Amino acid sequence: MMTTEDIRKPVAEDFARFNVLFGQTLQSDDALLGKALEYVLKRRGKQLRPLLVLLSAKICRGVSEKTLQTAVAMELLHTASLVHDDVVDASPVRRGQEALQMRWGNKAAVLVGDFMMSKVVEVVAWLKNTRILHIVSALGTTLASGELLQLHTGDSMWIAEDRYYEVISRKTACLFAACMEAGAESAGAGMRHTTALRQFGWHLGMCFQMKDDILDFSDSEELGKPTMNDIRDGKVTLPLLIAVQRAPREEAEGIRRIAEELAEGTLRTEVYEAEQMLKSFVMRYEGVRYACRQMQIHKEKAEQCLTVFRDSSAKESLAGLLDYAINRLH
Repeated sequence: MMTTEDIRKPVAEDFARFNVLFGQTLQSDDALLGKALEYVLKRRGKQLRPLLVLLSAKICRGVSEKTLQTAVAMELLHTASLVHDDVVDASPVRRGQEALQMRWGNKAAVLVGDFMMSKVVEVVAWLKNTRILHIVSALGTTLASGELLQLHTGDSMWIAEDRYYEVISRKTACLFAACMEAGAESAGAGMRHTTALRQFGWHLGMCFQMKDDILDFSDSEELGKPTMNDIRDGKVTLPLLIAVQRAPREEAEGIRRIAEELAEGTLRTEVYEAEQMLKSFVMRYEGVRYACRQMQIHKEKAEQCLTVFRDSSAKESLAGLLDYAINRLH
């Protein structure tokens, strides 16, 4: 499996330029805002979204200044959405670090997210590209609708399988797809290549989110969030949904109660014991195996999207990123 460093090689110099540009964009003369933005910059994750923009342009006609600015806009939008999501979900931790609102409060966190959103508008205006403007604006709407869809699931945290797919499509896959499409657009790619890259990004995003949900039932201590975090937030993902569907009714009801108590903070047993029961249940009824099969379907479709491109280092990196998405350990 290629490492993230290997995957970045075709655009390594461009990626360095992106990071400088991103840091410059997040500067502010306001003391409080400046400290909060500096804090956000310190907790950078894998930076997959700008990488997708750069590789998408690279596999077409090459990275330009417009590509770099497009990558900045996409990363700003993604980062702002995470800040807002943490406030909505009352998440104490993001990527192993105290969430922004835990340090500066909800009001400041929302305003930091708003500041980054305003910077997105500023950057996209500089691009003077109506197609990228449409991609970014549509993405903002989709991300918000995905969060609302997840929020408004009724009184029960147990959603249907098709609803799960719709949520992760809007919250993750559509972001990956938009990054690929915008990167291709910044390079002046034709419709055939732009469509293929958008579809690749969507399938890659589905794989990435499913893998996150699978890892939530692992014993790994290297995740950027605690295991069972989704359930604590009242979000039931595919492995547990499928296991509950497959289990005998009485046993399934017992597990549902444990999951609901974990989400509500009303457990009558130790948290560790409850988590182990949930993990054991999911494994016993092959919820993880089912999710892995679904992830493999998306992987194969993503691979097919790359067949329209000639062999290149950028194509190899995109294939390597797809492999990384489904085989990573954290």
